[in-house]
Amino acid sequence: MKKGSGFLKKPQGMLILALALILVGSFIAGVIHTSHYQVDVSRIEFTTERGTLNGLLYMPKGAGAEDPRPVIVTTHGYLNSKEMQDAPAVEMSRRGYIVLALDMYDHGDSRWDADIPVGGQFGTFWVWAQFDAAAYMYAQPYTLKDENGNGYIAVSGHSMGGFSSFVAMYMDEMQSLVNGYRMICAGIPVGADLSYAAMVAPADQMRAAFGSRTVGVVAAHYDEFFFGKSEDEKTEAEKSIIGTVVYKDFANTANGKMFLGLDPAGSAGIAGLYYSAESGDLVADGAVLRESQIGERVIFTPSQTHPWNHISRVATSNLVSFYQYAFRGVEPNARFALLEPDNQLWQWKEIFSCIALIGFFLLMMPLIRLLLKLPFFKKSVTEQTEPVGEAKHAWGKILAWVAIVAGTLIPAVFFDVFMDKTATLQLFSYIACAFFIVGVAAAVMGFIGGKGTKDTQKQGLAFGGITIAVVSALLAAIFWFAKDIVPLSAFFIEPTVNQIAYWAMVSGLLAALITALYYSFVLRPQGVNVASYGISKCCLSICASLATALLAVGIGYTVLFITQSLFGVDYRFWTLAVRTVKIEHVLTALRYMPLFLVYYFFNAVAINANTRARKHGNLLAVLMNIGGLVLWVALQYGKLYITGSGMWPGQALNGILLFALIPCLGIAGVYARKLALKTNNIWLGSFVNTLLFTLIACANTAMFWNLV
Repeated sequence: MKKGSGFLKKPQGMLILALALILVGSFIAGVIHTSHYQVDVSRIEFTTERGTLNGLLYMPKGAGAEDPRPVIVTTHGYLNSKEMQDAPAVEMSRRGYIVLALDMYDHGDSRWDADIPVGGQFGTFWVWAQFDAAAYMYAQPYTLKDENGNGYIAVSGHSMGGFSSFVAMYMDEMQSLVNGYRMICAGIPVGADLSYAAMVAPADQMRAAFGSRTVGVVAAHYDEFFFGKSEDEKTEAEKSIIGTVVYKDFANTANGKMFLGLDPAGSAGIAGLYYSAESGDLVADGAVLRESQIGERVIFTPSQTHPWNHISRVATSNLVSFYQYAFRGVEPNARFALLEPDNQLWQWKEIFSCIALIGFFLLMMPLIRLLLKLPFFKKSVTEQTEPVGEAKHAWGKILAWVAIVAGTLIPAVFFDVFMDKTATLQLFSYIACAFFIVGVAAAVMGFIGGKGTKDTQKQGLAFGGITIAVVSALLAAIFWFAKDIVPLSAFFIEPTVNQIAYWAMVSGLLAALITALYYSFVLRPQGVNVASYGISKCCLSICASLATALLAVGIGYTVLFITQSLFGVDYRFWTLAVRTVKIEHVLTALRYMPLFLVYYFFNAVAINANTRARKHGNLLAVLMNIGGLVLWVALQYGKLYITGSGMWPGQALNGILLFALIPCLGIAGVYARKLALKTNNIWLGSFVNTLLFTLIACANTAMFWNLV
């Protein structure tokens, strides 16, 4: 046992372990992804009138022009990519159906061709993606059609992909009035209602366009966004809650009842039960284009949140049962076509993809340790300095923990303020100005007291005062001019990354301010040297650190590209994914990296100062980075499940972003500490975290490449 542990302590041993996890995880995930090689999964790309769409085509063995089959087009929501549809794609292709898991325009590897004006980006990707993909699949010889040319295609999507599915059915219906046939016979949006329908057609016309199709919806009870009551339906207590992070029961709302074809003022619908519903007349310019038809409608209401839909056995079972019901009578001639909905294997793909993900993050450390043994790269290591250490007095030790707790909690407590740039930032600007005055006063005292002497204490006060003043001035400006910092533009083209970048800059500067204050007034008087913070000023060391980080991250992504080409999968778990990138992702990430470097640099300084000389330093580093955010999530969702309303009911999207942000920041904390211990400075950790996590963020969200 000791011998094995010693082997893993060596970089070669850890490297072998990391690669083993990646290879084994990717191999088994690939086996499940292809249903034990009974399904050919290939990346396809096709052009449309609006751009280029990319997707994963799941083609069961035997399916083709000689054996056309029902087709399912499924897509992700805002911020995600086609890989998020693994669960229904794997399960339905395993049952013999052809599946296209789609990247909507400006997500993943799909691109919108035309220029997009700032402010108009939400009227592009979801409006057309599903319809264009359905049209492409309808034209393929392997897509089953009836004797009248009607296609057996079902559309489904999560969140904004659900909106796209609703719109696809509407556009298909309008086109069918000209062509005489429908491409789409069924649809089941997940985590989406008709809220955005008005951008294309009124809600009643969306329902009318369903016609005789079989249409369902997965409307989770704790969905953070949709399925709420109208203002007329709400009680006075419900009206007092501002926001959508509340308990929902869509089948019991007026909109839900109308969806099922029930009287809006009557009894609630029953979840999971199919209803025969009148669609209503399809009307345009006052003329009836098509009279009302009867179709089947169903609502599923799992007790889960919006992002939970992706990794839910229950939601996947709902989808499988819906498809089997909608395609009854034309089931594929396949061995597992009639498997029960609860018979699912996709979870194993998720588990082994996660194992590969763990291997990828483990890979970075031994890889860097080996690189640091090579010429030039070894210049990243500087002379060892004394750790910052603890304060000598009890009050100083108490203040140390106050500083750590403040640095941990403030970015979380004011998470919504920083992310949404609320008016509260103006008050913060005034507070920052007060600290600026403190910094200037400390600097003046240090310069006057240390003038003409070699008093390092006075010089340290001057240095600390200047740092406080500069950081406070930057914070004051960032708070006051918040709306003009990282705005959505032709340069900063990812809306959610813009939000996170602003939060990160503010959090990093706050960490710098707290660190400078504690140094100036607690540690400086007891003789702590600034060099202990690991901010090496050696240009050669900084350059070597950057080169090491670039090579390490580059090698890591090379391994990703190789394993994906071999096994067809990337590294992911739920909303956190390390996926292959295109040149657009790299160029976009380069724009954001200077902003994130502000955070990761000062974050590394704070972690090095507070954990280097402490026991359980890795755990403390993780807690410093994510402790407050984990508490935020616990309070938000704990209160939601207990009371039916989140702690911050208006924080729907921002809360969801934390599910991927939290693990990234936790890993970054460990990297920052371990690399500082290895190199005696904070540069390598800062560069690795900036390069790696900015690229991960930019590759996993909406990217409006043609924004103007």
